[in-house]
Amino acid sequence: MYEELKDIINQSERIVFFGGAGVSTESGIPDFRSADGLYNQKYDVVPEVMLSHTYFMKHPDKFYKFYREKMLVGDDIMPNAAHYKLAELEKQKKLTAVITQNIDGLHQKAGSKNVYELHGSVYRNYCMRCNKFYPVEYIKNSKSVPVCSCGGIIKPDVVLYEESLDERTIEKSVSAIGSADTMIVAGTSLTVYPAAGMIRYFNGNNLILINLAETQWDKNADMVIHDKVGNVMSSI
Repeated sequence: MYEELKDIINQSERIVFFGGAGVSTESGIPDFRSADGLYNQKYDVVPEVMLSHTYFMKHPDKFYKFYREKMLVGDDIMPNAAHYKLAELEKQKKLTAVITQNIDGLHQKAGSKNVYELHGSVYRNYCMRCNKFYPVEYIKNSKSVPVCSCGGIIKPDVVLYEESLDERTIEKSVSAIGSADTMIVAGTSLTVYPAAGMIRYFNGNNLILINLAETQWDKNADMVIHDKVGNVMSSI
C-alpha cells in the first residue's frame, strides 16, 4: 500500500494536506479525544469549558493557568517525520498547502511556508484593547494574566469554543482544497466542525485518509491507512 501511495504522490501536482492532532502526537504533544487525551483527563472544570470564550473573559487567571500547563509547546518539542516530509514536498512544488487544526507551529518549524492554521497559533498573541502583538515568550514569562503596556488583557490568537474560525483562512483553505488533485487527510477524527466539513470541497482524483482509528469518511476515500502519520509519510 505504501508503494501505491508513493506512486500517487509522484503523479500528483497539487497536493493538499489536511491534518489534526495526530500529526503532532509523535512529537510528544498529547491529542484531545483519545483515551489518554486531554479531554479524558479529570479536572475540576472540563477542558471544553476552560477553553471557551466565556470562561476566558470571566476567569482569565484560571484560563491562563490551564493554557500554560497544557496548551503551550515546550522549547524541546520538535517537528517529526510527517512535518519534515510535507516541507520537502512543498519545496518540490508538489504540495500547495498544509491546512492544520493544530496550534503548535510545528509545520513552520519544519520549513513549510504555505500553512493555513484553522484554529490559530500559540505563537501569536494580541492585546484585546490596542491590538499590539506579543510573542509566545511574553505569555510564558508573565505571571497570571499577561497584560499589555496599555493595560489591556492579552489574548492568544487561538480559536476558543464559542468563537468563529477566521473567514480569510477558511476561504484560502477551501480554494486550495478545491484546486487539489490529491488530498491527504491525516491524524484527525474528522468530528470537529466546521473544519472537518472542508473535505467536501475536494473534487480531485485521490482522497487519502491516514489515521490510527476509523473515521466517518473512510468509506468515501480512495485509500485508507490506519497507522501513525509519521510512519506513513516517512515511507514516501
